[in-house]
Amino acid sequence: MMVAKLVIGILSIVLSLVIMLQSCAVGISNALAEEGGTSGSTGFFVALLFIVAGIIGIAARSSKGGAIATTIFYVLAGIFAFSNVGTYSDLIVWGVLALIFALVFFISIFTQNYPKKTKSIQE
Repeated sequence: MMVAKLVIGILSIVLSLVIMLQSCAVGISNALAEEGGTSGSTGFFVALLFIVAGIIGIAARSSKGGAIATTIFYVLAGIFAFSNVGTYSDLIVWGVLALIFALVFFISIFTQNYPKKTKSIQE
């Protein structure tokens, strides 16, 4: 499960660059068309959440707290992606992918064997 978490973290960071590029393009097209759409800004925020979740997923792939935090960030990315699709219809794809990543990290909370904390006795 740790390898899957590492791969998802790296994939998330790479995909965040794609999401960011697309959201900037949508933001520019919304501004030129003067539609007043905000889906480009939402896409940028989703990309930031993907970066944060990817970094936490890589750095804390062997801790239960890291898996919980990463799950929360991916769920937030999914919620934001579905909340404001507008002219940026690819947000649906990124939202589904974020929820799939969240499901993998959620399952790892219960199935992965995490190292036990040891108590040290100082005399």
